[in-house]
Amino acid sequence: MRIRHKPWAKPELEACSFYVAEPQAQKGHWRELFSEPDKPLYVELGCGKGGFISQAAPAHPEVNFIAMDIKNEMLVLAKRKLEAAFEEKGTVPDNNVRIAIQNIERLELAWDENDRAERIYINFCNPWPKKKHKKRRLTHTRQLVNYKKFLKGELWFKTDDDELFEESFEYFEEAGFRIKFKTYDLAAETGIENFVTEHEKMFTEEGKKIKFLIAEPVRED
Repeated sequence: MRIRHKPWAKPELEACSFYVAEPQAQKGHWRELFSEPDKPLYVELGCGKGGFISQAAPAHPEVNFIAMDIKNEMLVLAKRKLEAAFEEKGTVPDNNVRIAIQNIERLELAWDENDRAERIYINFCNPWPKKKHKKRRLTHTRQLVNYKKFLKGELWFKTDDDELFEESFEYFEEAGFRIKFKTYDLAAETGIENFVTEHEKMFTEEGKKIKFLIAEPVRED
């Protein structure tokens, strides 16, 4: 679906205190954006309208969050959801969340091993079903190899797409990841924290099962 240009989106973001306008300038220094840089750092790749990050960040003040998306038009909606969610708690997003515009396919331009993220979230990314487009998947091997450079913990992946989920198993293996946990019906699981987004609710109402996995890079001793 083509996203209509919103001329007011960029100025609104630029006026936002927790927006990162030049992510590539932060390469190797993301933790320094926070007043408590030693907190765990969790990164959401492709945050869309902010349905996930606006729940996760207020719920976990002990964690620093960074949410990234390629479109100003999406990121500005995430910004508004974050502000509303934090206002309900009587605080502000500046304490533990930053949002940044970034093409995830070129993530290596903005992140390196010094950034040390404890967790990556990928929620309902574009499945890119056509063969010629599959390399654009956020779980494709070439993407996972880039994430390994700075991921020190786990990658949490959630999707409604059966083909993407199944084919991602091979991607994880090729990139040197181990799948610690997987399920074909997240709603049936207990003990896993799950913030239900608008997309997830819509897919569930359509009768689709939500697939989920946790993977980690295999490190050589």
